[in-house]
Amino acid sequence: MFEERPDRKEVVLVGRSNVGKSTLMRELTGHDVPVGRKPGVTRRPNHFDWASEGFMFTDLPGFGFMSGVSEERREAIKTDVVRYVEDNADDILAGVLVVDGKAVIDVIDRHSGPDEVPHDVEMFHFLRDVDVPAVVAVNKMDKVDDRDDRLDALCDRLGLYPPWQQWRDVVAPISAKRGSVEPLLEALRTRFHEAKRDDLLKFVT
Repeated sequence: MFEERPDRKEVVLVGRSNVGKSTLMRELTGHDVPVGRKPGVTRRPNHFDWASEGFMFTDLPGFGFMSGVSEERREAIKTDVVRYVEDNADDILAGVLVVDGKAVIDVIDRHSGPDEVPHDVEMFHFLRDVDVPAVVAVNKMDKVDDRDDRLDALCDRLGLYPPWQQWRDVVAPISAKRGSVEPLLEALRTRFHEAKRDDLLKFVT
């Protein structure tokens, strides 16, 4: 279980390994965040806080397949992520599910079946089940040619009726590596406003 969480409101980033969560965190915070090509670099929560504001961004460890990491360890990480969100749901202003825009449809379809729920779909609905406002940051969109079709397909698999444009407060196409994250910032501004925390809007402008 993750220990020593600072006592403050937060936005958490969750998602599979190697989808660009740490790169996105660096873009959101301006902090130098450990990133790497090898999945599973982040093994514990990385908190980036502003003490005077009582607010932080948290990059949670990636779940799913990680090269060189045992299945038992992968499941333990996922369990810790779920428990972290459950235990701190009242203080989480938004849960940002980061997915790889180029690969997410194939990944979801590959793991869909009568006895299997894909991790990304499961995590999206889990956030909603614990009353954490969910935003899907569809990363690496600079590598996607069929943008609207891909985003519509993702909405369909998440149980959101296409077209994706009607879900701009939930689905945010971005390219963190290129610094193109405005759709996510806009979605977070909506969440902060709904939570009556306009004092925190400066962190997502």
